[in-house]
Amino acid sequence: MGRLLKICGTLLLLLLMTKSSEGQDNGFDTSFEFYNETFNLTIDSSIIIGKQDSLSEAYIRSSYQRVNNGRYESIIDALTAYKTKHQLNDWLYYQLIRKTAQAISPKKDNYVRYTFYKWFLMGKSGYDARLTIADRRIIFYVYNDEDISDIPFLIYKGKKYMCLNRHDYAFADLNKIPPIGMISIPEAKEAFSYKVTRMPDFSPSDYREKELQFSYEHKTYHFNIKLNSDVETLFANYPVVDFESYFNIPLSKETYGSLIPLLKKNVSGMKQKKGIDYLMRFTRYAFLYEDDSENFGKEKRLSPEETLFADHSDCDDRAALFFYLVKEIYNLPMIALLYPTHITMAVQFDKPVGSPIIYNGKTYSVCEPTPQKENLNIGQISTNLKGITYKVVYAYEPSSRK
Repeated sequence: MGRLLKICGTLLLLLLMTKSSEGQDNGFDTSFEFYNETFNLTIDSSIIIGKQDSLSEAYIRSSYQRVNNGRYESIIDALTAYKTKHQLNDWLYYQLIRKTAQAISPKKDNYVRYTFYKWFLMGKSGYDARLTIADRRIIFYVYNDEDISDIPFLIYKGKKYMCLNRHDYAFADLNKIPPIGMISIPEAKEAFSYKVTRMPDFSPSDYREKELQFSYEHKTYHFNIKLNSDVETLFANYPVVDFESYFNIPLSKETYGSLIPLLKKNVSGMKQKKGIDYLMRFTRYAFLYEDDSENFGKEKRLSPEETLFADHSDCDDRAALFFYLVKEIYNLPMIALLYPTHITMAVQFDKPVGSPIIYNGKTYSVCEPTPQKENLNIGQISTNLKGITYKVVYAYEPSSRK
C-alpha cells in the first residue's frame, strides 16, 4: 500500500511539473545562409512568445513586455555587426531581419508571431517601426520620408509610414481600412530608406551564365553575362521608388565583371558619340520588350541587373540600364524625360546632336534606349512623342563637373 501511494505521489508530481512547464518553449541555436555567409544565432527561451488566442493590441503589448525583458541583445548585436561589416543599406538589412524572424518563428506556422519579431528587431535596431491592427490583420509600418508610390502608407503625428508587409495582403485595400492604434518601441526614432547603393556579396558559385547578343553595323556581338537569381528575390517586394534612387541601383560584383569590361573593350576604338550609340542600341535590341501590365500585371521597375536577367522589359527598365552603362563607361551628364506613357534618356555631349533638349541652360541629345517603330538615331525622338509635354524626373551631373 505504501509503495502504491509513493508511485501515485510521483505521478502526481510529474503531472504538476508538466502543467507548470506547459507553453514554455526552450531556447535553441539556429543558422541560415545569407548571401555569401552563414548567419548563426542563439535564441534564448526568454524571448519566445506563445501563440495568440486572438489578434489584439493586448497580445502585442504583452509579447513586447516578455521579449523586451528577455535576453535579446545578442541577436541585435549580431544583426548590427553584420550590417556594419557588409555596409548593408536599409533594404538589405531588412532582408536579414526577415530571415532572422523566419528562423525564430516561421512565417507559415504563425504569421502574427513572425511579423511581431520583424517589428521588434527593426525597432531595436533603431528604426521607427510600428504595428497596428486593421480588419483583423497585423500591419507593419516603418517611418520613411522618400517618394514611394505603389504601397499603402499613412500619416501619423505628421510623419509618413510605409507598409512593409503589403505583399502579404495582395487583395486587401489597406488604404481604406482604418488602423487600430500604432504600437511603437520608445527608443526607435530612425527613418528607413529604400535606397540601394550597394549590392550584397553573393556567392560566386550561385551565378549562372546567360547569353545575349545583338548586331551593330553588320557585326554580331556576343555576351555571356553572369547572373544570380537571388537578385530577383532581393527585389521581389521592392516598391516603385523615385527615379534618382531607381537609376542608381548598381550591378552586383560578378555581373559587373562579366559585362562592363567587355562593353568598355567593344567601344574602346570608337569616338564618344559612336560609343554612346552602341550602348543605346545594345540596350534597345539585346532584350525583348513587353509592357509591365502584361508582364507583371502592374507597374514594376526592374533594376539594371533584373533587366539583364529578365526575358522581357519595358521603357523604365531600359532607361535605367542605359543610364547605368553610360555612367559607368563615360560618366556623362544625363537627364530622364518622362512622358505620359513613356520614359527616355538624353545625354549631354560637347556638341548636341539632332533636335536638342534644353534643361537648366544646358543642352542634351535624346538617346532612345527602347525599341520604337522608327530606327531612331541619337538626337531623334519618336514621331508620336513630338509636341507632347514631358517632365525631367532625374538629372545626373558627374561630381567632377559640378
